Amino acid sequence: MAQSGIVYGVEPNLSAAEFRRVLVASGLDARRPAGDPDRLERMLRGANLIVTARAYTPERALLGVARVITDFAYCAYVSDLAVARPQQGSGIGRGLLDAVRKQVGPEVAVILIAAPGIETYYDGIGMSRVAHAFRFDRER
Repeated sequence: MAQSGIVYGVEPNLSAAEFRRVLVASGLDARRPAGDPDRLERMLRGANLIVTARAYTPERALLGVARVITDFAYCAYVSDLAVARPQQGSGIGRGLLDAVRKQVGPEVAVILIAAPGIETYYDGIGMSRVAHAFRFDRER
C-alpha cells in the first residue's frame, strides 16, 4: 500500500534499533522504555502484527510504526502508534491505522489508548471513544 512517497508494509522482524529511532523521533520515547533495548525487543516479538510506514526512497527511512496485538478474529489492540515528528500531520498515522484495519479484516475491532493531549486526533479520523475502559498501571 502506498501514499504519495510512503510505503506501508507488515514487518514482523522490525529491529529494536529502528523501533527505538521512530519512538524517539515521534516523542513517544518519553512514554516507552526506549532506553531498554532488551525490553523493546520483547515488545516487538510479543506483538503479532507490526505495520510500518517507510519513505519511498532508496534509503527506505522508517517514518512510522503501529505495533499490534490481535487475535485476527475479534479484536486488535494498537499498543504503539508512532510517527516521526516531521511527518506528523501528513496522514501517516491514519495510513498506519488503515493498513492495520486491512490486515485484521472487517470482523475485528481496532482499539487503542490515546496519549494524553492527542485524543482529538482520533476523534478527527473517525474513531469512537470508549467510555468504560479500565486498566492496572505498570509497576515499572
